[in-house]
Amino acid sequence: MEIEEDIALAPLTTMKVGGTARFFCGCASEEEIGEALEWAGGRGVRVHVLGGGSNTIFADAGFDGLVLKVGIGGVERQQMGEETLVTAGAGEDWDALVLSCIESDLSGIECLSGIPGSVGASPIQNVGAYGQEVRQTVALVRAFDRRTLLQVEFTREECDFAYRQSRFKGRDRDHFIITQVQFRLPRQVIPELRYAELQRNLDEAGVDLSRLEPGRPASSAIRDLVLGLRRRKSMVLDPTDPNSRSVGSFFLNPVLSPAEVEQLRDRWRQAGGEGEVPSYPERDRARVPAAWLVERAGFHKGFRRGGAGISVNHALAIISCGGGAKDVISLGRKIEETVERKFGVRLEREPVVVGEERIGR
Repeated sequence: MEIEEDIALAPLTTMKVGGTARFFCGCASEEEIGEALEWAGGRGVRVHVLGGGSNTIFADAGFDGLVLKVGIGGVERQQMGEETLVTAGAGEDWDALVLSCIESDLSGIECLSGIPGSVGASPIQNVGAYGQEVRQTVALVRAFDRRTLLQVEFTREECDFAYRQSRFKGRDRDHFIITQVQFRLPRQVIPELRYAELQRNLDEAGVDLSRLEPGRPASSAIRDLVLGLRRRKSMVLDPTDPNSRSVGSFFLNPVLSPAEVEQLRDRWRQAGGEGEVPSYPERDRARVPAAWLVERAGFHKGFRRGGAGISVNHALAIISCGGGAKDVISLGRKIEETVERKFGVRLEREPVVVGEERIGR
């Protein structure tokens, strides 16, 4: 374990903004994580855990503590009948894992292709896209308890998964450092599509999954289509595309009660809005697209404000346009306030903002 000082944080995130870390440590094992936590605890130093940096925005002033980057690697596979248990280190690249599983004839996470970040971050916010969520395939999560410095394990049920939520993001936020994730994936099957847009694009591309071989051929076809959709939205990391310099979707889709949906519809009608408010069932509630709210609050694709803006290809992607974290957070706040004032709905941010108390309005 090596403790470094004054390390630039912007290059370690997809947003590419933020200052420096007073202390920095890359940990490639559970033992090193324990040593780093003991080092910080003995000196009264705050600790922020960093994965792939795809969901983190550091303040321009940086972080006056220890940034602990989890770099635990390794992937193991164990065949269990018609399924395979895939155990991956938290520091493994998520999309690389997806690709390797597809190449091994495994299915269940192909719709999550192209999502930036690390494996360890996937269960924290229950990563999902195009009808799949990791809660559908996670079997076990191994983590480091920051309070006791002991290793613990959680079954899928114990993770308390919900829409973009888990115990690691909710009641146990900052209590655990995920070190390993195990997935249970079926072998040689044709994936079931649960997302209308994806099925529609498959049909338009003339792809009939039922005519493809189960496993790799079918899952690869889905992966190729998903990557194409994400690239058109600048949701695949690309150094040549300035619109991909983001944290992906900045806001979660709000999940509302039936009464709240009706209130939203009333506000929209009273404002002279045309068309219906889109909503999708979410158990006994309804999910409303945050992008619909953002655009109808006046923040169109390509909008610019100071050193930040909105991607020309995705209404939920706030991007840096030469400014710093302050510009990005300021635009995010402006959107939140405007949407709430117009629609009575408070948007929830998806990224973690580190050091926000130093970011003025």
